[in-house]
Amino acid sequence: MGKLDGKVALVTGGSRGIGKAIALAYAREGAKLFICARRATELRKTAKEIRSVGGVVRWCAADLSKVREVKRLVRQVVRDYGAIHVLVNNASILGPREPIVRYPLSSWEEVVKVNLTALFLVTREVLKIMIPQKEGSIINLSSGVGRVGKARWGAYAASKFGVEGFTQVLADEVRDCNIRVNAVNPGGTRTEMRAQAYPDEDPLTLPTPDEITGVFVYLASAESAGVSGKTFDARDWRQ
Repeated sequence: MGKLDGKVALVTGGSRGIGKAIALAYAREGAKLFICARRATELRKTAKEIRSVGGVVRWCAADLSKVREVKRLVRQVVRDYGAIHVLVNNASILGPREPIVRYPLSSWEEVVKVNLTALFLVTREVLKIMIPQKEGSIINLSSGVGRVGKARWGAYAASKFGVEGFTQVLADEVRDCNIRVNAVNPGGTRTEMRAQAYPDEDPLTLPTPDEITGVFVYLASAESAGVSGKTFDARDWRQ
């Protein structure tokens, strides 16, 4: 038996990078997957890969910053599977690496909308399922610059500080509902976003997304029962 047999997991930004790796790890542990992202082409390819390892998966292209699309997404997950036991809030964008004094307002608003407001919208809708079923695990993707701010990380860092705070607030609110809420800092990982942020870095010096999925399996499984309001470093669980 897998660690996630009988669980239904919704992974945002699940078509590539860390989100895709988490979805594949969950599939191998027996979870039924629902993945979403903006691009249907990438989602279709990832779903095919998940099925190739024996996983059960459905997908939906959606803009999670729009309330109507979030509601449609969650309705579809429940229609397909009847429950949502695990939510991984992974979808995010980097934005420009500019100092605050030159940071474009439009970019600031877009990054905060995708990285923080969309996370709130998805979580709020999923809680309407998790609270009545009295079970759930919500895992929010944070960042090292969401704990210690660094120059030229602008809205990305600010949004990830927001994710850390959101995680603590929500964990306290749903503590009596058998729902746990935790944040994970992936650390430097071999992804397109990392290459965009550090174009001169050798990607071969970084772990692949598949190597850091251990903590995400732990937090989705019964092994983490009672663990909530915490923040984890994925590299500490490197496989």
